[in-house]
Amino acid sequence: MTTEVRVPTLGESVTEATVATWFKKPGDPVAADEMLCELETDKVTVEVPAPAAGTMGEIVAQEGDTVGVDALLATITEGEAKSAPAKTEKAEKSEKPAASAPASGGDSVDVMVPTLGESVTEATVSTWFKKAGDSVEADEMLCELETDKVSVEVPAPAAGTLTEILANEGDTVQAGGKLAVLSSGDGAAQKAQVSEPTKSSDGEQYTTPPAGRDVEDAPSAKKAMAEAGISRDSVTGTGRDGRVMKEDVAKAASSASAAPAPDAAAPRAPSPAEDASREERVKMTRLRQTIARRLKESQNTAAMLTTYNEVDMTGVMTLRNEYKDEFLKKHGVKLGFMSFFTKACCHALREVPEVNAEIDGTDVVYKNFVHMGIAAGTPTGLVVPVIRDADQMSFAEIEKAIAEKGARARDGKLSMAEMQGGTFTISNGGVYGSLMSSPILNPPQSGILGMHKIQDRPMAINGEVVIRPMMYLALSYDHRIVDGKGAVTFLVRVKDALEDPRRLLMDL
Repeated sequence: MTTEVRVPTLGESVTEATVATWFKKPGDPVAADEMLCELETDKVTVEVPAPAAGTMGEIVAQEGDTVGVDALLATITEGEAKSAPAKTEKAEKSEKPAASAPASGGDSVDVMVPTLGESVTEATVSTWFKKAGDSVEADEMLCELETDKVSVEVPAPAAGTLTEILANEGDTVQAGGKLAVLSSGDGAAQKAQVSEPTKSSDGEQYTTPPAGRDVEDAPSAKKAMAEAGISRDSVTGTGRDGRVMKEDVAKAASSASAAPAPDAAAPRAPSPAEDASREERVKMTRLRQTIARRLKESQNTAAMLTTYNEVDMTGVMTLRNEYKDEFLKKHGVKLGFMSFFTKACCHALREVPEVNAEIDGTDVVYKNFVHMGIAAGTPTGLVVPVIRDADQMSFAEIEKAIAEKGARARDGKLSMAEMQGGTFTISNGGVYGSLMSSPILNPPQSGILGMHKIQDRPMAINGEVVIRPMMYLALSYDHRIVDGKGAVTFLVRVKDALEDPRRLLMDL
């Protein structure tokens, strides 16, 4: 029986990919779900698993070929090979220590990488809370993994002894990969083995393959390096086993063009006069790398502009002080300022729909709903959980949703789904004391509102100077889709609704 290997769904609006690397060749035995090849799109790298066990047949799409969604990549002949699939060199290395340290008097339990979320295929081992030989309880936290967006804790699947750690801190692991081995036997602690990380001569751990390792780079990356005149040594690979991908070449080229000197993109070595003990070099977390990349992509893609206004918060503060106790008693949640701003923005977005739209190629996609992103600072970086259909929610529902999402964000428990699909974002820098700033767009959104510190300032009201609690507002918008008139109108409507909150109730 022959099974076809086809191109999987590549993601929203992505229709084609390039075959980067084949991990198997015709005639090789394969196991079900074993990685066969790696595809590159303009956004992500996609690994294609074997749909069944058997023997690798014909490879239809060669490395470097461009393929569409559901295109035929190869065939697998199901047969005797599926009962004894050959292991890859990497798998053999990882399994040998486990075989040499069987649990005496107990069962071995594999600790696997859990499901990481929609479209997330790999993570970095951030921290091990246990070491080989330690006793663990069922559901006790063994380690923490980092993905591009969230941190994932891995609990112990059973009680016993941690026999062997297969993925060390800093290693990149695939979804469903093996992290460690547990044993429930009494003698497991005596035979526990530690998988030590590779260290350089100065004691620093490798987080990428050592120089000189034979890793085949993606064909598209080789072509891009040749066209850009970039040497392989100047590119840091982020693909499987440190493989250089096309986007890595693009990053290296942009860094080189922006640098004042050819070697400016390389890590700065301390001068002889500097005291190295006064510096600390720490690798950026995956979350911080993603934040940096997305913010820079936003600046490079959107025609970003910011318009400012100020709002007298007297009306909101008076209404809040009058009803906050009754509100808390009835709804079980405090009445804050965010629900007023969310309501005001939803009100203004109905009048200026282009601020709630996005550009898709040559089309403008208008949204007849508001999925409000609320930027939240966490110990590991900025995340933007999304409150769906915020325009249909009451003040109490909005406050409850903000409190729940904020708590999950601080604890690192947000899922990928909870941070996707936003149509507009509110960022409150005022909680940190910011008086004025220009927020950066959260692509593909076309608008983001920046809130700031409430400060008493003298204002001229009806010919008299009075002290009022004032806040500066900033709307950053994509000028490709939002004109100045629409941006200013939006901000004025938000200002009007906040200065007279009764307008929200009257839909004015």
